[in-house]
Order: sequence, then structure tokens, then C-alpha cells
Amino acid sequence: MDRREFLKGCAAVAAAGALSGCASAGEVKSGGSEKNGKVKKHARSVIEIWVWGGPCQLETFDPKPKASKDYNGGFGSIPTNVPGIEISEFWPMMAKLADKYSIIRSMTHPHRGHETATYLMQTGRNPGGGKVYPAIGAVIAMFKRKEYKGDVPPYVILTVPKGRFSEVGFLSEEFSPLVTGGNPNAPRFIVDGIVPPGGLGKEEQTARFGLLEELDTFGKNVPAGMPVMKEFNSAGKDARRVIEGDGAKVFDLSLESAETRDRYGRNTFGQSCLTARRLVESGVPYITINAQGWDTHKRHFETMKNKAAEMDKALSALISDLSAKGLLDSTIVRWTGEFGRTPKVDWEAPWNGGRNHYSRCFTSLVAGGGFAGGKVVGASDETASNVVSRPVTPQDMLGSIYELCGIDPDGPLPNPIGLETTVLPPQSKLGRLREIYKELV
Repeated sequence: MDRREFLKGCAAVAAAGALSGCASAGEVKSGGSEKNGKVKKHARSVIEIWVWGGPCQLETFDPKPKASKDYNGGFGSIPTNVPGIEISEFWPMMAKLADKYSIIRSMTHPHRGHETATYLMQTGRNPGGGKVYPAIGAVIAMFKRKEYKGDVPPYVILTVPKGRFSEVGFLSEEFSPLVTGGNPNAPRFIVDGIVPPGGLGKEEQTARFGLLEELDTFGKNVPAGMPVMKEFNSAGKDARRVIEGDGAKVFDLSLESAETRDRYGRNTFGQSCLTARRLVESGVPYITINAQGWDTHKRHFETMKNKAAEMDKALSALISDLSAKGLLDSTIVRWTGEFGRTPKVDWEAPWNGGRNHYSRCFTSLVAGGGFAGGKVVGASDETASNVVSRPVTPQDMLGSIYELCGIDPDGPLPNPIGLETTVLPPQSKLGRLREIYKELV
């Protein structure tokens, strides 16, 4: 690792956790709730399965087996372990776990572009207005910064960014996500700024750090009390501690058994889910898995056969493991895309059985962290084209997650630019998913 790479690593860690916090943001307090004299516990972590491109509601958790082939493609539904709840036949393993998650079949918003829809689903704000609001991951990282003591940054994205906007928005860069890069299914998961490439052993790595210190003639000649150098040296020490300590170990999937790794699936998404479980075990507040390849304008059903099988295996393994390890009650799992797909299939060339963007009615899933399992919220019509009961907006969904994390969605959002604003727009409180909250006391 040369000096340039080392400084890059220092900067990555410093931006995420080495600094003491954004002083201008003021004190950040979680908005807990009480009932019958008991303080409700709050979710400690969130795992967001971001299904980039938009998963179709019919081939996931809102199947329409009685519709014509022009809508369901000739595919049906299967029963789950909860009487009365059926999901698409593409998800046999998730069907066995329906008692552990709830389905929202009435998600809706007006944006059909990837960027604008992603921004709304992540921030609860419509695009425009001259300000970029922070995504939920950055907001939770800020509110949870005092209770989280780990070396890994409090917001981690596996493995590539999900949007074309700054997720930290106008907050301090301290709360920017660590975007891992790399491939967790590779023999060595190279994580940008934490796990160096090249397969260096511990002794060789220590020797290189020693050589770096010997060659640092500039640093040796700068007065020790200079504030800038103090901050630089502190960031360097923190970076080295993460690289050589438990921070890097959380990404070392060789520490898991071959059976466990196989159960999640030996592919990028499956091993990302396994990594997310390890990050939850280490206390990281917010983890996003950016699942690629769901923008199925062409040959939708061929893609679904592969993508759904891969995700069914990994997602069921993740939920099962969290439950078995006693972590599901303290971990929210949020599964969603930026929108759904058009209910009517486009069989003509060049689409050949494709589905396009559709935001009027789509499906999301939540599990754990205070959400009850075995429930369905809302309903769509006979072709999954329109919401017919209990519409749920992105603000409803985000506000519910904030509440279960102990954050008041209607409270102030501290920020370094002095903007007077709340975590979510004030009008967002009406439709929160409180009918599927369960008491965690």
C-alpha cells in the first residue's frame, strides 16, 4: 500500500467515523415512545434490500393468478405458511417464512423515472426546490451515532451506490455511506478503504505501515501541536485500527462455514446478504444491499426465473438467520424498489414479454424491528394496476421505519447549514403503518 492509497483509506474512515461529529448540528435526540409506563425498545439496525430497477408486484408478493396471461404471464401463486396469504410461485422459500414478514400491496407515488423515484423513496421529498435532502440511511446514521461504537462506518452500502444523488444531502460528510465496492463472492472481499487489495498478510501489512512512517519526512518536521496534523494523525491511527482490527474482520466471509455460505448462495447478492447479517451482529445501524438487474423492459420472465431464485434463497436465509440468532426483533428488513412494473405485459418486439416502469401501484415488504409478521397491508385491483384500499406513500413507509428506530419523523432534522426543517414533511404522519407495529417492551 503506497502513501496515496493509505491517505485514501484515512480519508474514507475519517469521513465516516474519525471526526467527533458535526458541531453545528447540535444535540441529536431520538424520539422514543412510552406506553403504560414502559419505554418501548427500538430497532438497532436496518437492512434495506434495494431492488434497483423496480421489481414487478405480480411476480413477487402480489400475484394475480386469476388474471389473463397478458397480465400474469401464465404464472400463478403459491400458499404461504400463513393461511390466506399467497405469493408468486417464484418465491417458494420465502413462502415458508410469511409469518416473519408483512407485505404492503398498496405502495404508490407519482414518479416513474429511476432518479426521481429513488430520491422520493429514500428521502420522503419530491425532487426540486434547490436542496438535496439526506437519504434515510444517512439520517439514521446521524441519530444513532452516539449509541453506535463500532469501527465500521454507521452506514454501509453493498456494493455500489443506488442513486444518482448525494445520499448525505446537506448533512455532514461524516454520515456519508461507506460504499464497499468489490465482490463479497470473490475469494477475498476487497472493501474500499478497509480491506486492501493484494492479499497482504498481517506481518507484511505491519511492515508497510512501518515503512510509511519512516518515509514521512514531512510529518516529522511539522510541529506536533499543529491542529491539522493532529487531525491527520488521528485519522491515520483510526484507519490503521480498522484495517488491522475487527472492522476488517466483519467483511471476511472465510470466517463463515461453507454450509452457511452455500445456504445464502454463492453469488454477489447472496454473499452481500451474509455480509449484512455480520454487519448487524457488529451493530452497524444502516446497511443497504443494492440488488442490480431488475429493470426488466425486455424478456421480463426469463430474467425473473434467475433473479427471483437468487433472491428467494438469500433473503430467506437472511431472515431465518436473524430470527435464529435473536436479531430479528431489533433489526428492520426493508425490501423495495423505486417503483413496480407495468401490469400489462408488452409481448411485441423488441420487448418480447417486457414490463416497463410503474409507480401507481406496487409492492414492498417489511420484517423485524417492531413490524409484525404474517400481515398484508392494503390491496390492489384484479390486475395489480390500481390501489383499491389503504394507499401507502414513501413518506408513510419512511416515517414508520424512523418511529421504530426511535427517531421522531416530525421532529427537527439538525444540519450544518442552519436549515429549519423536520425529518420528514409535516403532512407525512397520516398514513404510517402502525397497524402492523408490535409492542417491544
